[in-house]
Amino acid sequence: MALVKLNNRGVRSATAFGSITGLGSMTFIKKVTASSSSTISFVDGTSDVVLDNTYKEYLFTFNNMHPATDGAEFQFQANVSGGSGYNETITSTHFDAYHGEDAGSATLSYMTGFDQAQGTSFDTLSRDIGNDNDQATSGYLHLFNPSSTTFVKHFIADFSNVINNDQAVHSFSAGYFNTTSAIDEIQFKMSSGNIDAGDICLYGIAW
Repeated sequence: MALVKLNNRGVRSATAFGSITGLGSMTFIKKVTASSSSTISFVDGTSDVVLDNTYKEYLFTFNNMHPATDGAEFQFQANVSGGSGYNETITSTHFDAYHGEDAGSATLSYMTGFDQAQGTSFDTLSRDIGNDNDQATSGYLHLFNPSSTTFVKHFIADFSNVINNDQAVHSFSAGYFNTTSAIDEIQFKMSSGNIDAGDICLYGIAW
């Protein structure tokens, strides 16, 4: 990353910027475009995906993830190296702020129905997404040091979506995969029906 000041009055060149959470340089790895997809998986070593100790942080970005089924949740899970079934143990938290198009509702709430306490289900990133053409969800997910064999695997997510009763929702979730085994597979899906459309991009962040 190069940030060069010119006579202390401004930035002369800025060819690369850091991650959302810090100053690590981002490297694009893989883009997947959904098209009536039941699931989208990123598996280390498959289809040019890197999800190993090359980077200590990985960033997934999501652009207009649109469900085929009205009111679906956008979710994710993982497999440890050599594992299967996308059923790792998760402890997580989820809260959101929402505001209706009619200005009739505005609330900040902890969402007990979308967290887990040592659960093995898919974890919710964005809830109640509408399937009208003007409804979808976008956001990002940070996964920290998934190849570690010493520590659990933390994640943080931030999403904006339009839910099926025309409310703008800002969803915040975080947690950890309670395993000290390396994680090398991540899968995304809707809680019901297919992912009708949307783009997912994976980046590695070097420190």
